[in-house]
Amino acid sequence: MVLEVGGVLAIVDWFVITSAANPRQARTVVEEVEERLRLHDGEGPLRVEGADDARWIVLDFGDVAVHVLSEEAREFYDLERLWGDVPRLDWQAGGGPPAPIGPVRRQGAGAAGARRSEA
Repeated sequence: MVLEVGGVLAIVDWFVITSAANPRQARTVVEEVEERLRLHDGEGPLRVEGADDARWIVLDFGDVAVHVLSEEAREFYDLERLWGDVPRLDWQAGGGPPAPIGPVRRQGAGAAGARRSEA
């Protein structure tokens, strides 16, 4: 699931939400996302949170936050419902991933959570 949250959040433009059946699968998903984005722009995430217990791992790539949740956590937190009023990207239309959205910005949020500026 890809949600365009930039219209309602000042710190990130996109949420990518996926789930994993167990901690090993969650870590494998995280490793694959990191590898693919390193191939795309040569850099890894700014921060990774939650990797210790792998229940809810968040990779912060600046404009994009990737959420990898256990199936139980995804059902419990129901982020799709929580963010139900934001546009969703139908990345599976046409049978493939979405076209690149351009380089991912690498600046972190400021202390007050202000939107990052282009460098």
